[in-house]
Amino acid sequence: TTLARIIAGETKSYFVHFSAVLAGIKEIRSVIEEAKNQQKLYRKKTILFVDEIHRFNKAQQDAFLHHVESGLITLIGATTENPSFEVIAPLLSRCRVIVLKALSQDDIHAIINRALKDRERGLGNLNLVLSKNALLYLIQIADGDARTALNNLEIVASLLSSEKNISDKEKKWHITIKDLESALQKKSLVYDKSGEEHYNIISAFHKSLRGSDPDAALYWLERMLSASEDPLYPARRMVRFASEDVGNADPQALEVALNAMEAFRFLGHPEGELALAQAAVYLATAPKSNSIYLAFGKVKDTIKHTGTLPVPLHIRNAPTDLMKELEYGKGYKYAHNFKDAFIQQEYLPEKLQNQRYYFPTDRGYEKIIKQRLEKWLSMKSNVGNKNKK
Repeated sequence: TTLARIIAGETKSYFVHFSAVLAGIKEIRSVIEEAKNQQKLYRKKTILFVDEIHRFNKAQQDAFLHHVESGLITLIGATTENPSFEVIAPLLSRCRVIVLKALSQDDIHAIINRALKDRERGLGNLNLVLSKNALLYLIQIADGDARTALNNLEIVASLLSSEKNISDKEKKWHITIKDLESALQKKSLVYDKSGEEHYNIISAFHKSLRGSDPDAALYWLERMLSASEDPLYPARRMVRFASEDVGNADPQALEVALNAMEAFRFLGHPEGELALAQAAVYLATAPKSNSIYLAFGKVKDTIKHTGTLPVPLHIRNAPTDLMKELEYGKGYKYAHNFKDAFIQQEYLPEKLQNQRYYFPTDRGYEKIIKQRLEKWLSMKSNVGNKNKK
């Protein structure tokens, strides 16, 4: 709303504030008539600000279309939803979508400090001083919203004014966490996103998932969310966990984690949090395996110590005649031409032949993978024994 008013003021336009919750076609027609009068009588353009434009149905949005196209009105719509889904395509194509991001913690910090120092428009005359933890808490619960931060600061200042004589300009009045809790009726969960507790809680969350404790996983997840942690932080950790600690014991775990992260991006607060909770429970109760994590670590160690070993000739690409003359691809056996699409053949560099890295567990789907690998290893062994004879 503020941005729309600034635009109207700078362009000297007639400003109309319109709520999609309270208005309908009748009110839209009235606004259009007034816009025509402003243009005819005062040669003024009309800026129409529609709050929660996603609340308008297709017919109501259609009513704007001709007048936006003709230039009679400049439409500014505000929505917390995805405009691709909530605003009709013809109207959306004639508008420019601007995403307003939440303010950073540094921005909120600066706004609070300005309010505390400003004697004309702020609380500078009260000589209020926020403790470090109180400031951190105020920033966190604002969640990127300057209005929330300032409203909360005014509430605590008002409460202190009624309880204490803070009109004494010679004295500084310190605001603590307890003062904020008392004024806002909300228990603080001080959580420094760059400090020790940040890493302690994500560690507790990860270990609860690994330890197959869905209750503890939900608890630590909510500890992060209620302390205004970026929900995508635990979401990314769950994606990592799905590969690192579940792996092929349940290949679907990775899909569940990725879908939960995407669901949160789509739904936002607070609805999207349930998708994260669902993924946390799924991962905690899934069969566990770190076989891929261990195997990949061994491969990295091997490459670190052996360097860039040459690719065996028979599995090299041979797109040119010269490469074929150099025996690139010679002797390669196409697996699909053999029974069970498997044939004994070396794929590792010569120095690493018969080296194994991946050892599946007996848990979940890896049990099936293990049986399959054992069958193939047995077939390799039989071929090797025949060749020796």
